[in-house]
Amino acid sequence: MKPTEKQLRREIVDIGRKMYAQGFVVATDGNISVKLHGELVLVTPSGVPKGELKEEDLVVVDLQGRTRFGRRKPTTEFRMHLRIYAQRPDVEAVVHAHPPISTGFACAGVPLDQPIATEVILQLGKVPLAPYGTPGTEELPETLMCCIRDHNAMLMANHGAVTYGKDLKQAWGRMETVEQFAKIMLVTKMLGRQNPLSDAEVAKIVAARSSYFS
Repeated sequence: MKPTEKQLRREIVDIGRKMYAQGFVVATDGNISVKLHGELVLVTPSGVPKGELKEEDLVVVDLQGRTRFGRRKPTTEFRMHLRIYAQRPDVEAVVHAHPPISTGFACAGVPLDQPIATEVILQLGKVPLAPYGTPGTEELPETLMCCIRDHNAMLMANHGAVTYGKDLKQAWGRMETVEQFAKIMLVTKMLGRQNPLSDAEVAKIVAARSSYFS
């Protein structure tokens, strides 16, 4: 059964606090959304720190981006969320943040697509790098089109990361996995060595996904 709007508001507030506590955002960075019933989406507002969110701060918009309910303006990046929902009917929630290690890779122009960590392959597969797009403009959603359909997470060049899933829990968990993978990748680069899995080994892991996430 789909959670009620009240439950989803609580969940977004909780994730916002986790994002801030874990250093994935500072100040008013980042945004979160989740589909409601029908053609409506619940999204975080513009200009409110994620660690200070209240349930009544959240804004309801429709799939055309028009505000339907709420006393605040929606995040300036809600178009990015709407584009993901339009391209992925299976997606119910989107999380965007600026976790520091992942964002460092994004700013260096380095994707997280090396097959070196079993859990990351199970959870995400590859994390590609989308081209740069100016935040808050129509340009940004367009730059993501290369990656939305075939991936559940991506780095955004010179910006941050975005993840999405069947619910808020999965979308947020994928964001945590992206940052964990970035930390692992950074260590391998510091050590000057990586030990990638073979295509056959990766295929076995992918085939085992259903048994892990049934």
